Amino acid sequence: MKSIQARLSLGLVAVLVVVGVVLAQLTLWLFEAGLQRYLENGLRNESENLLVALVRGPNGLQLDEQRISAAYQRPFSGYYFRIDFDQGTWRSRSLWDLDMPKPAAPGLSDSHELGPEGQQLLALRADYRRLGQDISISVAQDYSPVRDGFRRLQQIGLGMGLVALLVILVLQRITVTRSLRPLERARQQIAQLQQGQRSQLDAQVPSELAPLVDQVNHLLSHTEDTLRRSRNALGNLGHALKTPLAVLLSLASSERLKGLPEVSGQMREQLEQIQQRLARELNRARLAGDALPGAQFDCDAELPGLLGTLGMIHGEGLLLERDVPPGLLLPWDREDLLELLGNLLDNACKWADSEVRLGIAPSADGYQVWVDDDGPGIPAGQRQQVLERGSRLDELVDGHGLGLGIVRDIVEAWGGRLALLESPLGGLRVSIDLPRKVR
Repeated sequence: MKSIQARLSLGLVAVLVVVGVVLAQLTLWLFEAGLQRYLENGLRNESENLLVALVRGPNGLQLDEQRISAAYQRPFSGYYFRIDFDQGTWRSRSLWDLDMPKPAAPGLSDSHELGPEGQQLLALRADYRRLGQDISISVAQDYSPVRDGFRRLQQIGLGMGLVALLVILVLQRITVTRSLRPLERARQQIAQLQQGQRSQLDAQVPSELAPLVDQVNHLLSHTEDTLRRSRNALGNLGHALKTPLAVLLSLASSERLKGLPEVSGQMREQLEQIQQRLARELNRARLAGDALPGAQFDCDAELPGLLGTLGMIHGEGLLLERDVPPGLLLPWDREDLLELLGNLLDNACKWADSEVRLGIAPSADGYQVWVDDDGPGIPAGQRQQVLERGSRLDELVDGHGLGLGIVRDIVEAWGGRLALLESPLGGLRVSIDLPRKVR
């Protein structure tokens, strides 16, 4: 959820910055263009007033100073003009001893030529014909205050834009967090589903999520029902075949086949393989688990009772120890783990002389489980044989046989690895690496 919020925030920031910059520049450009049009009208009126102020005098054209604005008389007032005609050029007194260049073409000049005292001028040139002469009147106004105002406006706009951006981001984060809260609750419920703490998702969700939740709940119910029926069918099949197999095994050992020892032996061998195969597949079906996994295995709550039961079965002289971190929870079904650990410890107790030690520890990829005993151990070349279901190296001792086969089935069903090693206690170490379940 945090990554979604981060991507939404970054996307919103990028969009707001781009849109804000474009809108700000466009707004300023339109505002400046409108202001220039307004100033152009004012400058055109000034040029027409100057044109009217041109009168015929005794020596030709002359400028009636009473008809012009006083701003043209004050030095560097910010308002200037020049009049070009056949006899010469007149300049306003406001230019003092400086010259204002004549614009190259009639109309508004947006080059803003540098004028007196570093002033930036907005100039308008208008060409007329009066009293039989061609007259060009150029009127200019200081544009520097307007530009300074635009810069201040840009700075204020930038500051307000940043404040608005921060406010929008805070509001957006609050809105997104509240909008994604149902998804976060759904994620937590799915995690609880994986841990066996619930069997369905809550149906009380926003209307946008209701179809998804309904489909997930329907799928869970359908999967659980299908798996339950499949397991029941396998169980019924197994129970139905047990009696015929027992009868066939009895017939293979009956008096009728004593005269045919080869036939009797082959029948018995094949029937035993069928029986072992059937038991193995039924066990695999049970290990497939329900549609929903069981609750976690609490080592602190379960191991003392398991070790105490094994201690009573195998005698008080046997020392049973455990090396397990306190508060460790294993993400597998309780019954499956009790069967796995029970078979491991039971086999170790049958072969141990005086001590059996159970160890469980988290690893980088999952969990490691090991059981050590101080018994005679198993030669390295014969360890693989022991893992076969029902195989025992010493037929006089009921151990290291079917139990390890069941353990191997459980480990394989969970995607783990089983290895027989030499124990630090001098006997056998059964080591199991289990991958961490996806949460």
